[in-house]
Amino acid sequence: MDLEAEFTTEPFRAEAGGEPPAHAAQAAEQARKSGLDTTFGPLGTTVRGSSDQVLDALPEIFRAALAGGATRVTLRLGVPGGEDSAPAGIGSLERVIAEVEAELGGSLSSLSRADKQRAVRLLEERGAFEMRRSVPAVAEALGVTRFTVYNYLNRSGS
Repeated sequence: MDLEAEFTTEPFRAEAGGEPPAHAAQAAEQARKSGLDTTFGPLGTTVRGSSDQVLDALPEIFRAALAGGATRVTLRLGVPGGEDSAPAGIGSLERVIAEVEAELGGSLSSLSRADKQRAVRLLEERGAFEMRRSVPAVAEALGVTRFTVYNYLNRSGS
Protein backbone atom coordinates (compact mmCIF):
# COMPACT_ATOMS: atom_id res chain seq x y z
CA MET A 1 0.00 0.00 0.00
CA ASP A 2 1.20 3.52 -0.79
CA LEU A 3 1.05 6.40 1.66
CA GLU A 4 1.18 10.16 1.27
CA ALA A 5 2.43 12.41 4.04
CA GLU A 6 2.03 16.15 3.94
CA PHE A 7 3.86 18.11 6.61
CA THR A 8 4.54 21.70 7.49
CA THR A 9 7.30 23.03 9.67
CA GLU A 10 7.08 26.21 11.67
CA PRO A 11 7.89 29.04 12.07
CA PHE A 12 6.72 30.15 8.61
CA ARG A 13 9.28 32.87 7.99
CA ALA A 14 11.55 33.06 4.99
CA GLU A 15 15.28 33.49 5.34
CA ALA A 16 17.21 36.41 3.86
CA GLY A 17 16.81 36.58 0.11
CA GLY A 18 13.44 34.84 0.19
CA GLU A 19 14.94 31.41 0.76
CA PRO A 20 12.81 28.86 2.64
CA PRO A 21 13.68 28.40 6.30
CA ALA A 22 16.51 25.97 7.04
CA HIS A 23 14.19 23.63 8.95
CA ALA A 24 11.89 23.25 5.91
CA ALA A 25 14.75 22.74 3.46
CA GLN A 26 16.48 20.21 5.71
CA ALA A 27 13.29 18.19 6.18
CA ALA A 28 12.70 18.07 2.41
CA GLU A 29 16.30 17.07 1.77
CA GLN A 30 16.02 14.22 4.28
CA ALA A 31 12.84 13.05 2.54
CA ARG A 32 14.69 12.98 -0.80
CA LYS A 33 17.60 11.08 0.79
CA SER A 34 15.07 8.53 2.02
CA GLY A 35 14.08 7.87 -1.59
CA LEU A 36 10.58 9.33 -1.29
CA ASP A 37 8.81 11.15 -4.12
CA THR A 38 9.08 14.64 -2.63
CA THR A 39 7.28 17.87 -3.54
CA PHE A 40 8.69 20.85 -1.66
CA GLY A 41 6.93 24.20 -1.52
CA PRO A 42 6.67 27.36 0.52
CA LEU A 43 3.78 26.10 2.64
CA GLY A 44 4.67 22.46 3.11
CA THR A 45 6.22 19.30 1.78
CA THR A 46 4.42 16.26 0.41
CA VAL A 47 6.08 12.85 0.22
CA ARG A 48 4.83 9.62 -1.32
CA GLY A 49 6.04 6.07 -1.24
CA SER A 50 5.25 2.62 0.02
CA SER A 51 3.81 2.54 3.52
CA ASP A 52 7.00 1.02 4.96
CA GLN A 53 9.17 3.55 3.16
CA VAL A 54 7.13 6.55 4.36
CA LEU A 55 6.68 5.32 7.94
CA ASP A 56 10.37 4.46 8.26
CA ALA A 57 11.46 7.85 6.90
CA LEU A 58 9.21 10.15 8.95
CA PRO A 59 11.23 10.08 12.21
CA GLU A 60 14.42 11.11 10.38
CA ILE A 61 12.58 13.80 8.42
CA PHE A 62 11.22 15.25 11.65
CA ARG A 63 14.64 15.05 13.33
CA ALA A 64 16.11 17.03 10.40
CA ALA A 65 13.38 19.68 10.72
CA LEU A 66 13.93 20.06 14.47
CA ALA A 67 17.71 20.17 14.05
CA GLY A 68 17.18 22.95 11.53
CA GLY A 69 15.24 25.05 14.03
CA ALA A 70 11.61 23.97 13.60
CA THR A 71 9.45 24.64 16.64
CA ARG A 72 6.53 22.56 15.33
CA VAL A 73 5.92 19.92 12.69
CA THR A 74 2.36 19.23 11.59
CA LEU A 75 1.59 16.01 9.73
CA ARG A 76 -1.29 14.75 7.60
CA LEU A 77 -0.84 11.10 6.70
CA GLY A 78 -3.12 9.12 4.44
CA VAL A 79 -3.63 6.87 1.48
CA PRO A 80 -3.44 8.80 -1.82
CA GLY A 81 -6.99 9.31 -3.07
CA GLY A 82 -8.46 8.28 0.30
CA GLU A 83 -11.29 10.01 2.17
CA ASP A 84 -8.89 12.48 3.83
CA SER A 85 -7.63 13.74 0.48
CA ALA A 86 -8.65 17.15 -0.83
CA PRO A 87 -11.86 17.21 -2.88
CA ALA A 88 -11.38 16.33 -6.54
CA GLY A 89 -9.98 19.14 -8.61
CA ILE A 90 -8.77 21.20 -5.67
CA GLY A 91 -5.27 19.87 -5.14
CA SER A 92 -3.01 21.01 -2.35
CA LEU A 93 -3.19 24.50 -0.94
CA GLU A 94 0.32 25.13 -2.15
CA ARG A 95 -0.68 24.29 -5.72
CA VAL A 96 -3.77 26.52 -5.59
CA ILE A 97 -1.71 29.44 -4.27
CA ALA A 98 0.86 28.92 -7.04
CA GLU A 99 -1.94 28.98 -9.64
CA VAL A 100 -3.32 32.25 -8.26
CA GLU A 101 0.16 33.79 -8.12
CA ALA A 102 0.72 32.84 -11.76
CA GLU A 103 -2.65 34.29 -12.72
CA LEU A 104 -2.01 37.57 -10.89
CA GLY A 105 1.61 37.84 -12.04
CA GLY A 106 3.52 37.79 -8.77
CA SER A 107 3.88 36.45 -5.27
CA LEU A 108 0.85 37.06 -3.09
CA SER A 109 2.88 39.14 -0.64
CA SER A 110 3.95 41.59 -3.38
CA LEU A 111 0.41 42.34 -4.56
CA SER A 112 -1.49 45.57 -3.96
CA ARG A 113 -4.30 45.55 -1.41
CA ALA A 114 -6.94 45.29 -4.14
CA ASP A 115 -5.11 42.38 -5.78
CA LYS A 116 -4.73 40.63 -2.41
CA GLN A 117 -8.51 40.88 -2.03
CA ARG A 118 -8.88 39.46 -5.55
CA ALA A 119 -6.43 36.67 -4.68
CA VAL A 120 -8.55 35.71 -1.65
CA ARG A 121 -11.66 35.60 -3.85
CA LEU A 122 -9.85 33.38 -6.37
CA LEU A 123 -8.57 31.09 -3.62
CA GLU A 124 -12.07 30.83 -2.19
CA GLU A 125 -13.53 29.98 -5.62
CA ARG A 126 -10.95 27.19 -5.98
CA GLY A 127 -11.76 25.66 -2.61
CA ALA A 128 -8.61 26.70 -0.79
CA PHE A 129 -10.47 27.58 2.40
CA GLU A 130 -12.03 24.12 2.61
CA MET A 131 -8.57 22.79 3.52
CA ARG A 132 -7.48 22.50 7.11
CA ARG A 133 -5.27 25.35 8.44
CA SER A 134 -5.63 27.26 5.18
CA VAL A 135 -6.35 30.71 6.63
CA PRO A 136 -3.05 31.00 8.57
CA ALA A 137 -1.12 29.66 5.56
CA VAL A 138 -2.83 32.10 3.16
CA ALA A 139 -2.27 34.96 5.61
CA GLU A 140 1.43 34.10 5.70
CA ALA A 141 1.63 33.94 1.90
CA LEU A 142 -0.16 37.31 1.61
CA GLY A 143 1.93 38.93 4.34
CA VAL A 144 -1.19 39.91 6.32
CA THR A 145 -2.90 38.75 9.50
CA ARG A 146 -5.52 36.02 9.70
CA PHE A 147 -7.99 38.73 10.71
CA THR A 148 -7.33 40.48 7.39
CA VAL A 149 -7.96 37.27 5.44
CA TYR A 150 -11.26 36.81 7.27
CA ASN A 151 -12.18 40.42 6.44
CA TYR A 152 -11.41 39.80 2.77
CA LEU A 153 -13.52 36.63 2.87
CA ASN A 154 -16.42 38.49 4.46
CA ARG A 155 -16.22 41.18 1.76
CA SER A 156 -16.23 38.60 -1.02
CA GLY A 157 -19.33 36.95 0.50
CA SER A 158 -21.28 40.21 0.54
